[in-house]
Amino acid sequence: MKATWNGAVIAQSNDTVVVEGNHYFPADSVKAEYLRPSATHTTCPWKGEASYHTLSVDGQDNRDAAWFYPEPKDAARQIQGRVAFWKGVQVSEE
Repeated sequence: MKATWNGAVIAQSNDTVVVEGNHYFPADSVKAEYLRPSATHTTCPWKGEASYHTLSVDGQDNRDAAWFYPEPKDAARQIQGRVAFWKGVQVSEE
C-alpha cells in the first residue's frame, strides 16, 4: 500500500493493518521528513487517545492529516506503532 499527498509518497508498505476502513502503516515506513508534530488529540472509546501529525510537502501543510495511537487500548493493540491518514491523502495499492 502507498499513501500519497501533494505529489509525494508519504508512506509505503506491504504490511498495513486495516481498522475501520483505514490502513495503518508501520511507523518506520512513514517518511518522517513530511511529518510535523501537532498538539491535537482525540479519544476513541475502544482504541484510546489519538495523537496527530500535520503533513508538510513542498510548502503546503495538511493539518492533522496523519494520526496514531501511542498507547492503544487492548482491543486495538494491532495498531500500536502504526500511522493512518485522511484529509485528502490517497491510500492505494502499489
